[in-house]
Amino acid sequence: MKIFVCVPLTERQQQSLVHSLKGDDMFFVPENGSGPEVKAAFNASEVVFGNPPADWLLDGSQPRWIQLESVGFGEYLNAGLAAGPNLPMMSNLSGFFSEPVAESMLAGILGFLRGLGPLQELQRRSEWMGDDLRPRLRVLKDLSVVMIGRGAINNRLAELLAPFDCRMTSFGSDLELSDLDEALRDADIVACCVPHTERTMNLFGAGRLALLKADALFLNFGRGSLVDESALADALIADQLGGAIIDVTREEPIPNGHPFWATPRLMLTMHTAGGSVDELERKIEFFLENLARHRQGKAVLSPIDFRRGY
Repeated sequence: MKIFVCVPLTERQQQSLVHSLKGDDMFFVPENGSGPEVKAAFNASEVVFGNPPADWLLDGSQPRWIQLESVGFGEYLNAGLAAGPNLPMMSNLSGFFSEPVAESMLAGILGFLRGLGPLQELQRRSEWMGDDLRPRLRVLKDLSVVMIGRGAINNRLAELLAPFDCRMTSFGSDLELSDLDEALRDADIVACCVPHTERTMNLFGAGRLALLKADALFLNFGRGSLVDESALADALIADQLGGAIIDVTREEPIPNGHPFWATPRLMLTMHTAGGSVDELERKIEFFLENLARHRQGKAVLSPIDFRRGY
């Protein structure tokens, strides 16, 4: 089987993959490699591990199956592949990042409530505040948490929050906006982790953000298109919102001059929440498991439904 790998693996990881797939013809894309030999290897491949350029799939050169190394696949939707007549089978890493992302969300929530950001800044300035800061600190126990999205990440976050006896309300793809708006008015924490769809795009504009309490904490760890970034920055600057933890943005990296660089009480985690020291090894293991299923004619894990957008 001809396998095209465009995941940036180390030499050791490449050799480990070769050892696991003896007998297969493997092509590893070299660093910064984009020459004609790379495209030719892609055209000849039956299986792809990684995220190939979307335009490569528009010229008739389509492998039988593509295992993405991401959850998102917006570049393929934007290229019009969903309407193509010969769409290749494609799977993503849905649910793969639930543990690290949920832990990042919990860490951000606790850090915000316990004032770790201001304390670090005070230390940097060699300024001792001590007792003056204590009345501003909050505890997580018994707070109201509204979760937007019922996927693996928010499900794991709910498990992590369980010991804190939080009052949790969750909304999925069938949400009624009137019910959401009512829940938001009482929310202490809003945790968003949803895919990019027509329903989620701009779900949180200035009007919906204004429903939140002045001390509420807003988190977005799904897709940047969910929230009006200028409106979020304005709400924080005007002290109409307690804080925000943002892992995903509409443009990544955000450009110089973007309001998030200087917005008060906003923690920008720069799309790192899914990272972990063993991330690549776990991706390889997932690919190998799915490849075995593919060889056996079984349904692969995490198939993409282009019609739904996730």
